[in-house]
Amino acid sequence: MSFDFAARVERVEPSATLAISNKASELEADGVDVVDLSVGEPDFPTPANVVSAGQDAMAAGHTGYTPSNGIPELRAAIASKLRDDGIDAESDEVIVTPGGKQALFETFQTLIDDGDEVVLLDPAWVSYEAMAKLSGGSLNRVDTAPYDFQLEPALDDLGAAVSDDTELLVINSPSNPTGAVYSDAALEGVRDLAVEHDITVISDEIYQQVTYGVEMTSLAALEGMGDRTVTINGFSKAYSMTGWRLGYLHAPESLVSQAAKLHSHSVSCAVNFVQRAGLEALENTDEAVLEMRDAFRERRDMLADLFAEHDVDVPVGDGAFYMMLPVADDDQAWCAGAIEDAHVATVPGAAFGSPGYARISYAASEERLREAVERLAEHGYI
Repeated sequence: MSFDFAARVERVEPSATLAISNKASELEADGVDVVDLSVGEPDFPTPANVVSAGQDAMAAGHTGYTPSNGIPELRAAIASKLRDDGIDAESDEVIVTPGGKQALFETFQTLIDDGDEVVLLDPAWVSYEAMAKLSGGSLNRVDTAPYDFQLEPALDDLGAAVSDDTELLVINSPSNPTGAVYSDAALEGVRDLAVEHDITVISDEIYQQVTYGVEMTSLAALEGMGDRTVTINGFSKAYSMTGWRLGYLHAPESLVSQAAKLHSHSVSCAVNFVQRAGLEALENTDEAVLEMRDAFRERRDMLADLFAEHDVDVPVGDGAFYMMLPVADDDQAWCAGAIEDAHVATVPGAAFGSPGYARISYAASEERLREAVERLAEHGYI
C-alpha cells in the first residue's frame, strides 16, 4: 500500500540531536567507544528524594488519571514559584505537561494558523522550527552569531524582522544551543517590540536554574509582558529528570483555556506519580540543584581552557550546558567525520540555523570531555 502522508508531517525533518544520538548508539552497539556530546541530558542521577517521592506515590496508589491540567498541589507550587520570579501567576493559569516539549507544542498549535509568522533567534533549538511548520506557520529568523550570540546588540536586527504581521516570537534564555543569558536591556527591547506590534512571546526558561554568576530575568515579569507571554519551563534539566517527562506552561487564562482543549484530547494528563515527584523537586532539592550547577560551571571552564590550548576561541555562555564550537564551513560534514573518525558525537550548527558551528553538550564527566578534545585534536578536527 502507498500511504498519502499529511503535508504537515512532510514539512519537517527528524530531530537532528536525536539523529546524532541514535548514530552514536548504533556505533556503541557495534562495540565502538563513543564520547556522546550530542544530547542535552544531565549525567547526574535524579535526586534521591525525588525518586523516593515517585516511588512513595506509586505505593500510595497514585497511578490513575489526574485532572487534565495537573494535580492542584503541583499547579499551586508552580504558581508560587512563578510569583517568586516576579510573574503574576495563579494555579488556573498553569498546565502541567509530559515534558516541556509538549508545553511548547501545545502553545504553537494553539496560537499559529496557516501562514502566521513566527520569529526565531538563531541559533535556535531545533524543535522550534519543526513546531512552527507543523502548525502551518511561516518562519522569519534573526541571526545572533555576529554578536557572539547575544541578543542586546541584535535588537536592531530583531526590530527590522518583526512587524504587525508577526504572530509569535520565541525567546530562549538561557539558550540552547549557545548558553547565552539575555540581559535585562535585551528583554526590555523585546518587550518594547512586542507591545508596539502586539506580538505574543514564548519565553522558554527550561535552563532557568542553570546559570553561572548571573541571574536570569523571566520575561513575563516585565511590565507590559504578563498578558502576552507564555512561560515554558520543566523539570528535565535543573533536576536531572529527563526521562520523567514533566514540564509546564503558564499563560493568561484565556490562552490556557484553549490550550487545555488540545492537552485533554492529546495526552489527557501528565503521569500522576511523576507530578508528585515534581512537587518534591520544586520544594526540597535546592542543594542538589546547586551541586549540579557548580559541576557544570567547572566543566564549562575546563572545556573552554582545553580548546584555548588548541588555539580555538569558543564563545562561553553564562547558562545551560552547551558550547558552539567554530568548525569548517560544512559543519554537517565536520560532525559526520568527527563521529566516524574520532568517535565524538556533536550536533551540526546548521540544525539550529547557524552553519559553521558544532554544538557540544558538556553534560558529561570531565574525563570524557578531556577525551573528546584529545580525540578531536588527534584526528585533525581542531
